[in-house]
Amino acid sequence: MISHLTTLPDTTRAPIAPVWRESLAMAVLVGLLNGAALAFTRGPGELSALWLGNGVLAGWLLARPYLGWLRALLAPMLVDLAARLALMGLPLLAAALTLADLLEIVLVVQLVRRYAPDVGNPERWTQLGAVATVATLVACLLSALLAAAANAASGGTEFVVGYVTWFAAHVLGMVVFATATLVVLYDRRAMAMPKLRTGPFLGMTLIVAAVTLVVFSIEYPVLYLAYPPLLWLALRFGFAGVAAGVLVLGLVGGLATTLGQGPLTLDDGLGRAGRIALLQLYIAGACVLTIPAVLVMAERRRLVQRLRESEQRYRLLADYSHDLIVRMRPDGTRVYVSPAARDVLGWEPEQMLGPCQDQLHPDDREAQLQTLERALASGQAQIGRYRLRHRNGQYVWIEGVVRPIPAFDGHEAELICTGRDISQRVATEQALAASLRELEQQAREDPLTGLANRRQFEERLGLALSRLRRYGRPLALFFLDLDDFKPVNDTHGHAAGDHVLVEFAARLQAQVRETDLVARLGGDEFAILVEDAEIPAGVLSLAGKLLALARTPVALGGSAVRVGASIGIACAEMPVSAADLQAAADAALYEAKDTGGGTWRMRRLTDPRAARMAPPAAAGAGDAAAAGAPVRADLPPGAG
Repeated sequence: MISHLTTLPDTTRAPIAPVWRESLAMAVLVGLLNGAALAFTRGPGELSALWLGNGVLAGWLLARPYLGWLRALLAPMLVDLAARLALMGLPLLAAALTLADLLEIVLVVQLVRRYAPDVGNPERWTQLGAVATVATLVACLLSALLAAAANAASGGTEFVVGYVTWFAAHVLGMVVFATATLVVLYDRRAMAMPKLRTGPFLGMTLIVAAVTLVVFSIEYPVLYLAYPPLLWLALRFGFAGVAAGVLVLGLVGGLATTLGQGPLTLDDGLGRAGRIALLQLYIAGACVLTIPAVLVMAERRRLVQRLRESEQRYRLLADYSHDLIVRMRPDGTRVYVSPAARDVLGWEPEQMLGPCQDQLHPDDREAQLQTLERALASGQAQIGRYRLRHRNGQYVWIEGVVRPIPAFDGHEAELICTGRDISQRVATEQALAASLRELEQQAREDPLTGLANRRQFEERLGLALSRLRRYGRPLALFFLDLDDFKPVNDTHGHAAGDHVLVEFAARLQAQVRETDLVARLGGDEFAILVEDAEIPAGVLSLAGKLLALARTPVALGGSAVRVGASIGIACAEMPVSAADLQAAADAALYEAKDTGGGTWRMRRLTDPRAARMAPPAAAGAGDAAAAGAPVRADLPPGAG
């Protein structure tokens, strides 16, 4: 989580005064956080959906450079108890829940300090993450037992409901806010926390808050709209952004749910516990979305920093090393070679005198001669790169600065070349170029199936529509959605679900031409883009084949599953916009799914203005194709 940190300093001589000052400050912060969480509960026996105070305290204690942290817990715990007494009104229950909080914090801090004491060593991040995860789960499991039992005994929520609610709320708070607090307090310059600028940070946090207020103020299930600005905040400001965003989601969501507002209250049968569980899942989704992204960006910044430092060290060494100095004639014949040739190329200077073509890489000979000619013609220094053969047979990259020197005593002009070994720099540049190519490929492909992702799909769709406008080539867009995919995940696990997606993607790819595009848009949603489509015969033939392959069972170990698919097709034979074409395919897909799935529906866009309103192909007497039934036309795969 943190870079630039070393072993914790001596903790036995820390002054007491700063401990109490920080302890009182943390007590105020914990009182505000816990008080807000308790205020969202409707009764003394109900529990909060997100508990932040324990995570803040645990992160603070782990960042403290002294051993007297047990004393520092006194003030925050007293404030926690006071907040529970004031807002719950049950002394015994308040004391039991405060004790559960204390148990949780102590367990997390003790386990992490015992098994991963060097939290600032990047080489121990894997161990730290594993220890922190186990410590959080164990501590929250035990504290949930105590809290749920006390809550049930006092007449509050049932034991199981209270146990699950407490456990989820405290795990979320510990994962997000312990990490964020540790990063903020331990090293503000940490790679996981970019430089925090108050104005932009507050502005982006307010944007997240505004979007969250909107999605919790309406009854439509659009809670996911708060995720993009949250991810933006997290990527911009690291764990500080994650903490602020999750806090906003928790506060706004908890308040709206308590007041009976928002999509989580649409189903009256869920009850208070069910709505809290949904809110916790919503917040957990935010954590799953942002925390891995922040860790990846932090690792990327760390690697870039290491690369930059490595390059700086190399430049320093190169500047203080002995450069290879060669005096040569215009035809490249060496008349003087400095002793640095021993270190750079392994040759004795005398062995390098004379013509240089035999030691120069064949691919670089013409370029080196051109560099010499330019230097002579311009009278200015010229820089070139070329490879010279080392005595061991390998080639060394040399960056040479060639300068012409005036002729004297009637001799022809000569040149001085100062060269240094840049093999490491070239290797780094080649590695960076390879990494950029790999990143570009990853940005355009789905990592699970290897198909095109949404970005590549949209690019290809734009090009196809341009060709449609220019050359009039018909275009067909297929949207496919697996019908019974969720039960596969629920029954066989996500690994099995991934296997089904990979198998289905391979089948789709095998059914189309090389010029067609198969893309995974997300989840179990796929798209096929067919240019020069034969409408409708070829399109319907392909639709039938796709339905048939979707119904083919997929082997899972010793069993097989059937998923099936629904297909929405949009065909365009005249210029149309990407939005209209996708809207038509999407509408046709929903029509196919509304009929029960396992079929297709097609829309032909003949008038762009009516693209969104055009009805899907409807079943008619004897018209099996219009009904979405498998088509028997014997056309080659991907015909169109």
